[in-house]
Amino acid sequence: MTALKAPHRPRPRPTPETRDIVVVGGGHNGLVCAAYLAKAGLKVTVLERRDVVGGAAVTEEFHPGFRNSVASYTVSLLNPKVIADLDLHAHGLEIVERRIGNFLPLEDGYLLAGEGLTRDQVSKFSSIDAERLAEYEARLEVVADTLRALVLETPPNLSEGSWLGALPELLKAANLGGRLGGMSMTARRDLLDLFSKSAGDWLDGWFESDPIKALFGFDSIVGNFASPYTPGSAYVLLHHLFGEVNGKKGTWGHAIGGMGAITQAMARCCEARGVEIRTGCAVSEVLVENGGAGRVVLESGETLSARAVVSNLNPKLLFGSLIDPDALPGDFKERIRHYKCGSGTFRMNVALDRLPSFTALPGEGDHLTAGIIMAPSLGHMEQAYADARRHGWSKEPIIEMLIPSTIDPTLAPDGQHVASLFCQHVAPELPGGRDWDDHRDEVAQVMIDTVDRWAPGFRDSVLGHQALTPKDLERTFGLVGGDIFHGALSLDQLFSARPVLGHADHRSPIKGLYQCGSGTHPGGGVTGAPGHNAAREILKDFGKRMG
Repeated sequence: MTALKAPHRPRPRPTPETRDIVVVGGGHNGLVCAAYLAKAGLKVTVLERRDVVGGAAVTEEFHPGFRNSVASYTVSLLNPKVIADLDLHAHGLEIVERRIGNFLPLEDGYLLAGEGLTRDQVSKFSSIDAERLAEYEARLEVVADTLRALVLETPPNLSEGSWLGALPELLKAANLGGRLGGMSMTARRDLLDLFSKSAGDWLDGWFESDPIKALFGFDSIVGNFASPYTPGSAYVLLHHLFGEVNGKKGTWGHAIGGMGAITQAMARCCEARGVEIRTGCAVSEVLVENGGAGRVVLESGETLSARAVVSNLNPKLLFGSLIDPDALPGDFKERIRHYKCGSGTFRMNVALDRLPSFTALPGEGDHLTAGIIMAPSLGHMEQAYADARRHGWSKEPIIEMLIPSTIDPTLAPDGQHVASLFCQHVAPELPGGRDWDDHRDEVAQVMIDTVDRWAPGFRDSVLGHQALTPKDLERTFGLVGGDIFHGALSLDQLFSARPVLGHADHRSPIKGLYQCGSGTHPGGGVTGAPGHNAAREILKDFGKRMG
């Protein structure tokens, strides 16, 4: 899918006030960046196209009386430093842990995963796998800890220029090398495997039973339109382990009030620090004048001036739709044109008159507070990907269902519930030139039927639903190709190469134009890390320090 363009570019109508910073896009990273910049004393305005800030992390009513996290839907990756620095808990944020981490229903049983549960559960299927589990988790955690420490750092920026000018980046690279050099040889080999191998190959090397491989392998295809046997998918698995909830590493949780509670707390922090937040303000162009960016044009025709412009948009959307292409270096423009986007995600929110009952584990219980993964094996996931490539969607898709109303009664009427369905795999663009708008409901019914096979009666409990195709995710939230990460987490689009080699430091080829979104290091998820890191680099250029 191509990035959306404004239908016209009205004549600029300037406003007299000059700000220090204009942030384009009021998603969570834009808000985080704005909060840090404002704390350092800069005058900041955030412009959001929609009528509510938060980007994909919003809570909205989707059926009368039922509210849910519309797009992003669960908490773990939100960085604890960002939570503390923005004092989000004082601004109303409350995060609770899942009572059980995951529930994997099977044709002949089930697997529950969580603190104190997983080993005994795995032993039902393989005593060998149960014995290996502790070593697997320990070795994976060593690698995750090493990379977790890099989340809030700007990668070495491999730009052109003299050796003297490159010295700071060389020193940064040397520091990184020193950290990696401190790892044991086993950990270094694991790191290489996790960056280069498929998740399937990695997991097949550890375990023999399908359920545990399916449980862990699911993370490798979340937001990743690929087979779990696609090289590089092991890194996507690892990426989902960076998080923590309330100080517990690798734990997943729920923000009371939904994901919008996170971004509303961020907005309150911004406002308390003097940030001007303007909603319903779509930007049609970032003007490049005398080689630099200092003005943005709104679709209304109004222009805003600033000393710098910070984009929270997908890089393809920014450079493909808002910047005069003649202002960009040719090779950079070509690299952005080939920047890979597309998650293979179909997102649903469902209003229920009762809780589902799974054949594998009937009735109510804490397993219904878990992430419920309906994909019993890596082979099932591989077939779903192959079907989506061929037909546009799988007839037996991969679905993770959360029922957040089991721990957050604010989302639904008494005795009723909301379910989030995070569905893989669907093609970002349908084969044969078909339009997603013509197939949305058809695919939504496939997803409901899939859940009904695991939990008979689910279909009858549905009061209403909202379905978002990749096309819907793009036009509503700016997720190009429906990509929840603002770009694939492949080796050529990570760390110093995110989004393009030579521009990993949040600075673009245009003076005064910065990027703070998930298209920069460390990538996607509701982390706040790109916003944090971008603010640090911007403040350096303004001669200020992070507070």
